Amino acid sequence: MRATRRLLLDTHILLYWLGRDPRLSVEQAGLISEATADDPLWVADISLWEIATLVSLRRLRLHTPLRDWLEAAVAPPLVRRIGISPTVAAQVAQLPDTFPRDHRRPHHRCHRAHARRPPTDAG
Repeated sequence: MRATRRLLLDTHILLYWLGRDPRLSVEQAGLISEATADDPLWVADISLWEIATLVSLRRLRLHTPLRDWLEAAVAPPLVRRIGISPTVAAQVAQLPDTFPRDHRRPHHRCHRAHARRPPTDAG
């Protein structure tokens, strides 16, 4: 029996997966394909915000209406959303100043904080 793991999809991987993008590696696709209702994929609410922002700025085009795409991206039972809890927000503030330059944007910092704390249904 396989141990339960928490697979948090970042924004790029979510886009690659749902867009059937070849940039999704075989290993990533394999891990995603193993998701079940008891061992789902996790998507951070901040990723939904990031995608909506990119669409509104015309930096990203989706082939379906935004609302429909976002709903499909977090459709149960294989995907669950994780919000920004007080714990995650506090962890964002505690990330070091030496955090990599390309990950200093708020949504990147939030993803890092989520990754440091296993998701739960409570978010």
